[in-house]
Amino acid sequence: MKILRSQDGSITQDIEKIKQRMSLFADTVTVEMEEKTKEVFGESLSPMESVKRIVNDVREKGDDALKFYSDKFEKIALPIDDFRVKEDEIEEAYKKVSPDFIKAIKNARENIRIFQEYIRVREPKPFYSNGTRIIVNYKPIEDVGIYIPGGTASYPSTVLMNAIPAKVAGVKKIVVVSPPCKDGTISPERLVACKESYVDEIYKIGGVHAIAALTFGTETIPKVDKIVGPGNIFVTLAKREAFGYVGIDILAGPSEVLIITDDTANYAYVASDLLSQAEHAPGVSILVTCSEELANKVIDETSNQLSKLPRGNLIKESLDKFGVIIITRDLDEAIDISNTLAPEHLQVVVKNEEEVLPKIKHAGAIFTGSFTPVAVGDYVAGPSHVLPTGGTARFFSGLSVNDFLKRTSVITYSEDVLRSAAKDIITIAEAEGLEAHAQSVRIRVDK
Repeated sequence: MKILRSQDGSITQDIEKIKQRMSLFADTVTVEMEEKTKEVFGESLSPMESVKRIVNDVREKGDDALKFYSDKFEKIALPIDDFRVKEDEIEEAYKKVSPDFIKAIKNARENIRIFQEYIRVREPKPFYSNGTRIIVNYKPIEDVGIYIPGGTASYPSTVLMNAIPAKVAGVKKIVVVSPPCKDGTISPERLVACKESYVDEIYKIGGVHAIAALTFGTETIPKVDKIVGPGNIFVTLAKREAFGYVGIDILAGPSEVLIITDDTANYAYVASDLLSQAEHAPGVSILVTCSEELANKVIDETSNQLSKLPRGNLIKESLDKFGVIIITRDLDEAIDISNTLAPEHLQVVVKNEEEVLPKIKHAGAIFTGSFTPVAVGDYVAGPSHVLPTGGTARFFSGLSVNDFLKRTSVITYSEDVLRSAAKDIITIAEAEGLEAHAQSVRIRVDK
């Protein structure tokens, strides 16, 4: 991990470089991705060029394009009829996971459900003012698609964190797309999580073509109204391309944690938190502390714990590329750095957190105290772990039940009320050069 000391001079440029590495569209395209793209298209294309080509093909050719790209990218020649997961596959999945896993999923589901119901926006009473009546309605989005990544991890928690808020909102149909394993199946953990989260349909398909299918619909996969869920740079770009045809949640980059500590923090806990974030491979792990002694202990402990982890090589690569320890003059400087970076996950482990928390301006989620690792939020706490990354916590919030609701205003004016407002409406309309707008009022009041 790289070490920076503010005492050595200005670290403004170093902080700016960290921001660039945390960017949504930072260089997260691997050599393997580049080779695969060239193999499929016969030429070198940028990620955006690849995305546009796949999206257009799926839009124009439907299932034929899905079959082609699934064969090429996932190397699995699934018949179209086998894209949708069948009920007996879900039943079989329950036999392959432990009772403890099922119990944990159910417990996590209930925690998420209870919290999401608690924060669900309520319709206000009708608004009355000078004879005007305005009713505000909140209605659920009808159909939602959820992208669940595959890769080296199973991510049943991501199913829960996307599907349960949608279900609490009252979404009519929830569709999950997820890349299959090499044997053409979806991991039993993901399938069990889907069933326990009341998902209606599951499809064995991933990548850009899955996003395109949800956006435009094909003969097999239904079109949805909104797409949520994380993915790699190609999936993120595909969601950006889909926006406008459908709604999306957020554009997410590599996962990240920033930890603010003083000398009272437990160095072993801090080291474990840095490692857990790096386990996403890539994952950005940043420690900002005013204690050099603690920083040195964390460095030693990180090496010690790393040697015992099964994904140690991947974690080390992530730490070497995205791991940073910043030693500051004081806590105020640490807070300023955090606010500049606006991290996805912020851990605050200090003696007087009540003095620090009011100064925090930007973070996707904040975890306080020695016994609140990010893993609590990842799995069971209740707020969704789908959070803004790459500094976008400055203007985005994490996914919640309210992101699956649409707000509509129902406005009612009586004749008398319209007459009282007519002069103002007409004056503004005429100032804008919209005479027909003004006339739509005159025709009602000039009698």
